Amino acid sequence: MNAADKVLVVTGAGSGMGREIVLELLRRRARVAAIDMSEARLRETEALAPSGTDALATFVVNVTDRAAVEALPQLVVDRFGSVDGVINCAGIIQPFVRLNELDYAAIDRVFDVNWRGTLYMTKTFLPWLLKRPEAHIVNISSMGGFLPVPGQTAYGASKAAVKLLTEGLHSELAGTAVGVTVVFPGAVATNISANSGVTITATAETAPRKVYPADRAARDILDGMERNRFRVVVGPDAKLLDRFYRLSPRRATAFIAGQMKDLLSH
Repeated sequence: MNAADKVLVVTGAGSGMGREIVLELLRRRARVAAIDMSEARLRETEALAPSGTDALATFVVNVTDRAAVEALPQLVVDRFGSVDGVINCAGIIQPFVRLNELDYAAIDRVFDVNWRGTLYMTKTFLPWLLKRPEAHIVNISSMGGFLPVPGQTAYGASKAAVKLLTEGLHSELAGTAVGVTVVFPGAVATNISANSGVTITATAETAPRKVYPADRAARDILDGMERNRFRVVVGPDAKLLDRFYRLSPRRATAFIAGQMKDLLSH
């Protein structure tokens, strides 16, 4: 689905990849409903948009609030006249600890945002999208959704749930006008740790890592949507580990465990 002249809803639009997706959609002449739970972050996104544009509307919504999500489609239609797509980008990580040390409140929070938020948005907007001549759903999973990352086990499980939800939906919607794409980003330059309330140790912060620019990730994701791709793997690390894991799951799992060993020891 080409983004030009379409109305797309983007969650997590106040920062990181969500913000960059909003700005890239505007460059591609789409109209955008930007969703985030933080009004301040939405204002920052709005300030980066072209001045004087009427193609952007912001909505302060917590995607874990099902009633608030279910009120969204009508608000978007009232503002733009239609809705043609949803990009579910809102997500948080867990503290970098083993499952045995992770409390249920943290687990519930991760699943509420990553899984239930994506589910609520997808299920709520789907009837509206099915009425359109062309529409698309993009759900952001994670490299951790296909490859286990010690210290992010609950997060990975929530993103694996997003993966299978999206792939199952792709099959269910075959033959309809609604396309579906699942996205697997690797290390992307965002502020997800701060937004998740997760403190990273100095050792982890200063460790040499290659991160993929968020604006390039946004372009990759939207290119995938416009080409109706089944899956989009974002960043060189995710692409490499995707191939490695499919070739030898056990060896890939051991490799990632080795990479995480120092972080988990702090």
